Amino acid sequence: MTYPVVETAEHVTRQVLADSPELMTVAFRFAATGATGALHHHSHVQSTFVQSGRFRFTIADRDFEVGPGDAFVIPSGAVHGCVCLEPGTLIDGFTPRRDDFL
Repeated sequence: MTYPVVETAEHVTRQVLADSPELMTVAFRFAATGATGALHHHSHVQSTFVQSGRFRFTIADRDFEVGPGDAFVIPSGAVHGCVCLEPGTLIDGFTPRRDDFL
């Protein structure tokens, strides 16, 4: 199944790649330096893999930069967001599935 590309912010799109009730994989594509993933939180545990580009992430009170090949986990309920430093793609896994993305 092919899922639609959804614009989530200026220069940012989201596309579900695969899903089941227990797990979802999503590509977030950032097309411009300075594009943001706004600070937010959710009940899902999230893993993030940097497929390409560079990003500055905030998780809770911690800021760090990541690039291609980096990966990390965001705990359930943690406030997080990012700023694109170089255009690229993040591959996020969510457990359970983000029904709000369907």
